[in-house]
Amino acid sequence: MRIQLVPQAGHAADLLGLPWHLPLAEWRSPRIVEVPRGIHRHVVRFVDGDGGLYALKELPRRLAEREYRLLQALERDSLPAVSPAGLVTGRRQEDGEPLDAVLVTRHLEFSLPYRLVLARRVLPDLWDPLLDALAELLVRLHLVGFFWGDCSLSNVLFLRDAGALCAYLVDAETASMQDELSPGQRAHDLDIAEENLAGELEDLVAETGVALPVDSVDLAGDVRRRYERLWRELTADQVVDPAQPFQVQQRICRLNELGFDVDEIELEQVAGGYRLRLHSRVVEPGHHRRRLLRLTGLDTQENQARRLLADIDAFRAERERAGQRAPSETASAARWLNDVFEPAIAAVPPQLRGKRAAAELFHELLEHRWFLCERAGYDVGLEASVASYVDGVLRGAPDERVATLVEP
Repeated sequence: MRIQLVPQAGHAADLLGLPWHLPLAEWRSPRIVEVPRGIHRHVVRFVDGDGGLYALKELPRRLAEREYRLLQALERDSLPAVSPAGLVTGRRQEDGEPLDAVLVTRHLEFSLPYRLVLARRVLPDLWDPLLDALAELLVRLHLVGFFWGDCSLSNVLFLRDAGALCAYLVDAETASMQDELSPGQRAHDLDIAEENLAGELEDLVAETGVALPVDSVDLAGDVRRRYERLWRELTADQVVDPAQPFQVQQRICRLNELGFDVDEIELEQVAGGYRLRLHSRVVEPGHHRRRLLRLTGLDTQENQARRLLADIDAFRAERERAGQRAPSETASAARWLNDVFEPAIAAVPPQLRGKRAAAELFHELLEHRWFLCERAGYDVGLEASVASYVDGVLRGAPDERVATLVEP
């Protein structure tokens, strides 16, 4: 038997003592936990380790090795997918009978499968954020030449993202990585996604009676429309008037607002001006995340980063209005982290911090403070806002660090 472990995956070595000589379905251990998940064609179990929670999936060696490599590639490109933690091959039962390989990934903290997203109504207006998240995930994968081949709600986990959702890939069995996808390949991937989504939504209605805003086929097709709109904005050519060079910066600013950076632009002289071309490979997601990480060291989702950056800007402006010398952006961010963000998080009782990721908790706290100030007609302050948020919102919310952690 051979066990490959990813050192960056935390304490994956604490998986060595598990009963690898048994089929995964037959494992009996107090470390096995039940976690809500999508529908899988292979056996999936979750194991509680010292370094966190791990998902173990049993599948043929060839598929396991390919998925392991693909997840490593996605992680290198900082794409939203679960992190590979290890691969176990060459397993045999005690009588020598060979067993399938096991792919080990780290459980994504604070993530929810789509059925739990719908059951908990995690956002008041749920369908738009959910469809946007799925469309953006497909765009981001296609930008780097990743053909999924099995996009579905069951193969995705969702994280809260400051009033929106972000989607993470959790299954890459049918995927492949290429230098660039042709329009036909992208269209084929979208066809698969539409078919899978429509079927899953029909099953969901039949099983739970959930009310869809529109017909399941139209809802699935809406993902394609959102995808195509975002893809055009990121990659479409644009003719720039030489007398209006600011059009180049306007296009880049629009992409930054969408959360994408541009590594390189190409300007080709044509009749009437210059054709501005953005190659998909140089359009990189995570504009606000990278800026916040550089300023504060906080690693968040994109909309969370946008929200926290806005609060840093407001904090800096408030100091200027108070007559203080305008500090640099870096100094303001450091002062905000020390005077605002960290005290707010520290004021939340430790036993409640597993309800939300820290950045999402701070975003919800800001929203709650705004609501309290609107109702009171004056600024109620951070301390009162935290107390009201903890007692009125957070204490009754379900724990989302691990959605469910129950021993069988």
